[in-house]
Amino acid sequence: MATDATSSTSNEGVAGAYIGNSLGLKITMATFTGLALYNALELVVLVLVTFRQYRGLYFWSLIVSASVGVVPYALGFLLKFFELTSVLWLSLSLITVGWYAMVTGQSIVLYSRLHLVLQSPKVLQRVLCMIIINAIFLHIPTTVLTFGSNLDSGGNGFIRGYNVMEKIQMTGFCLQEFILSGIYIYETVKMLRLNPEPGYRKIMYQLLSLNLLIILMDVGLLTVEYLDYYIFETTLKGTVYSVKLKLEFAVLGQLLNVVRHHGWKPTSSINASEFPDFVDVGAARITSDLTRAPPATRQSRSQQPWLDSDDLSIAVFEHSEYQQDRFVPLARPPPSNGTIYQNDTCD
Repeated sequence: MATDATSSTSNEGVAGAYIGNSLGLKITMATFTGLALYNALELVVLVLVTFRQYRGLYFWSLIVSASVGVVPYALGFLLKFFELTSVLWLSLSLITVGWYAMVTGQSIVLYSRLHLVLQSPKVLQRVLCMIIINAIFLHIPTTVLTFGSNLDSGGNGFIRGYNVMEKIQMTGFCLQEFILSGIYIYETVKMLRLNPEPGYRKIMYQLLSLNLLIILMDVGLLTVEYLDYYIFETTLKGTVYSVKLKLEFAVLGQLLNVVRHHGWKPTSSINASEFPDFVDVGAARITSDLTRAPPATRQSRSQQPWLDSDDLSIAVFEHSEYQQDRFVPLARPPPSNGTIYQNDTCD
């Protein structure tokens, strides 16, 4: 299988269908393609039934990466390698559109939750610029070489250029994900030192493990690419990205609960205006009436067993007036001796 996969980098696979005789490689290609399609379709269903409001950068980046990314990417290579259609430009178009949405879309998924662990608008802006610049300078040249290698009958020059550009773009996108995962890991380690709460630490450990796993999967893909196993790498990529998206959906969605319960940020510093529009509450099950601000008085959870903590915390984001009300000191009888209570003022 390795011999057929290696020999495919010159012409076979890069230009046209796979014409080798390795049954094992064909089974491997079909298996990876099937896994990628299954994971992507399952993720789309999970996202649609989980979110009550279909909005926000996190929601749309997940949907686009799975449905417009992984699905057409996997189908395109299935049509191309097994020669299931004579219309070559159709499979190439599916591969290209899917690759754009899958690779850059997965980075946008990570970016859409980055503000929950990183409170630096300047760094967030630079990360977004990095994603946009890489999308322009890595996607477009690779696309030109892809179509040139397959549609130009004398395209040996395109094929050589594609083999070089394929390694460049793989390295570039892997570095991009290394940076994103590195930021998550760095900020997660810092927050773990600040909050000893078991539930909070569990989510942070999951986030740390997720980003370490993303780095390991990217290293594996990059290794296969530099070993020149082209067909193996291209079909494996769809499976890897579908797995990463499912893991990110499982872990990144919990970060919002951490912020809602103020697990790492002082309560007095929370302001609804700090959170961008893509801090969605679609995944939360809201049962309370959010058209009214919560009362100013505070009671312990034991005194209000019927109050859902998520309802109260979501109201913090929905009603900025609550921020003013919450700092109003509780009414007290005036002291008889004229003394002033220590906490009667609120900065």
